[in-house]
Amino acid sequence: MKPEGAAGRAKSAKAAKAGKSTKPAKEPKAKGGPRAKRVTKASDASTSSATAEARRKKKVPTEINGFSVGDYVVYPAHGVGRITGIDERAVADQTLQMFVVAFEKDKMTLMVPTDKVESAGMRRLSSKETMDAAITTLRGRARQRRVMWSRRAQEYEAKLNSGNPVSIAEVVRDLHRNVGQPDQSYSERQMYEAALDRLAREFAAVDNTDTEQAANKLEDVLRAA
Repeated sequence: MKPEGAAGRAKSAKAAKAGKSTKPAKEPKAKGGPRAKRVTKASDASTSSATAEARRKKKVPTEINGFSVGDYVVYPAHGVGRITGIDERAVADQTLQMFVVAFEKDKMTLMVPTDKVESAGMRRLSSKETMDAAITTLRGRARQRRVMWSRRAQEYEAKLNSGNPVSIAEVVRDLHRNVGQPDQSYSERQMYEAALDRLAREFAAVDNTDTEQAANKLEDVLRAA
């Protein structure tokens, strides 16, 4: 028989050997590491590229409701502008088509919904007959009213913002001063120049001439009246 000490050591050795074999196996590496990330990025880039290509292929309209890109138009509060494009804007849950109207003198751009043109007051340039009627108005007799300037200014402002060239011509006619007539106040002069500029710009666009030349022509008509 083996001594008790040797038997104990043998049992300990077997237990130690068994302990080595019971160590937990290494867990396999999770899938979707760096390589999976690269695939995802490539997929995102591909989708973005496809979306951009679809946008490029989408035909952008150049004419809606009789208004075309490049047309001159009149917007009541700002006068003559030019349609430089037709854009789409997301508003709430809708996609709206908008006319992009540039006003060179004011260095501003206005977005007008294509389905709100009439309610916004945007219109095409006046006919030559309408502009001739405005010239006839300039030749008429100035209307002088004995009321406070503040009240007259409101009336003139309303005519100016109406966008109607005949009404604007009335403002120009009434505020024009020839040599020998009483001078204009600062406010009257400002109103006169705004109305003259507004009328001259539409006159120039209709007559295909320069705005400054158009203004000089209008003032010649006033002086000769």
